[in-house]
Amino acid sequence: MLEWWEFALRLGCAFILGALVGVERQWRARMAGLRTNALVAVGSALFVLLAVNTVDEVSPTRIAAQVVSGIGFLGAGVILRDGINVRGINTAATIWCAAAVGVLAGSGVYLGAFMGALAVVAANVVLRPIARRLESRPADATSEVLTGYRLRVVCRDDQEAHVRALLLQALSGSGFVLRSLDSRHLEEDRHMVTVQADLTATGRQDAVLEQAISRLSLEPGVSAVHWKVVEEPFL
Repeated sequence: MLEWWEFALRLGCAFILGALVGVERQWRARMAGLRTNALVAVGSALFVLLAVNTVDEVSPTRIAAQVVSGIGFLGAGVILRDGINVRGINTAATIWCAAAVGVLAGSGVYLGAFMGALAVVAANVVLRPIARRLESRPADATSEVLTGYRLRVVCRDDQEAHVRALLLQALSGSGFVLRSLDSRHLEEDRHMVTVQADLTATGRQDAVLEQAISRLSLEPGVSAVHWKVVEEPFL
């Protein structure tokens, strides 16, 4: 059994270090900020302290293992999908790390808890500009992420073959893979045709696609050219 002052010391350490981790998240206006990370660290420490203060508990680390698995449900709640983008993964990882800091503090490993909190803050602050610089680099052939594009061209039906030929010519050598190409008459005007092409590319190639199809918009028989990114690449 721990003395009350030792219990309070470990709990206070978890509170302070959890708040330290949460300050950076709060400053950047993330969903899980100061209070959330402090509560996660405190809760994790309390569970560990319960195991430490339980008489005849032969394996206090079992509680810590349950904290590790249980915190995943809380982290999943801050992950949101916005179109093809996923937001909140870094915040969820920070919550997970705050729980680890709380477990260390509850176990009395003060130096390890302090070092862990500093490492989490450093990862969120120091690595942020490096990550942004890497994200700003144009996609190259080494990227393994596929992006799907859907391109539609509206033209006169007598220009359909010409437009399809120009489209294939524009896409050749541009790094895009043509998955499908079909044409359909517009219901409101049977003299107009929509030519639709489904494409995939390695990484985001928006500017390359704009450049490749720029000539199509200048064709006399073309009335509209537009494209969009689709959520699921065409495999």
